[in-house]
Amino acid sequence: MSAPRIGHIGVIVDDLDRAIALFENLFDLKPARVHEMEDVGIKIAHMNAENIDIELIQYTREEKNLAREVMGEKSGINHISVEVKDVHAAVKGFDKQGVRVMEGFPRPGSHGTVAFFKPETTEGILLEVCEP
Repeated sequence: MSAPRIGHIGVIVDDLDRAIALFENLFDLKPARVHEMEDVGIKIAHMNAENIDIELIQYTREEKNLAREVMGEKSGINHISVEVKDVHAAVKGFDKQGVRVMEGFPRPGSHGTVAFFKPETTEGILLEVCEP
């Protein structure tokens, strides 16, 4: 079995434009793509570093919604996403290991089909699997 590929690290930011400017100013790193997922209340900038992608995420609504329920309120490093060939198979396999998928997943995400898992079943880590 080969080592998994970390697809991205998700980071919650208060101001997406300021966060993009910080990466541009410090590292000359420009976003590969910026888009909004209105259905879950987030705007995302995909920053592609040489060895990993960074997903800067800003909430676009104050009220509770799917994104806030899944990722929480705290700014900073939020989740790790691991690429898998088949999200549905991964969910079934993880379930057999006691790792429980959050309600409403798998579903379409920013990078393909995604599933987030309950942190209380992953040693407190907010873990996402993604099928690009």
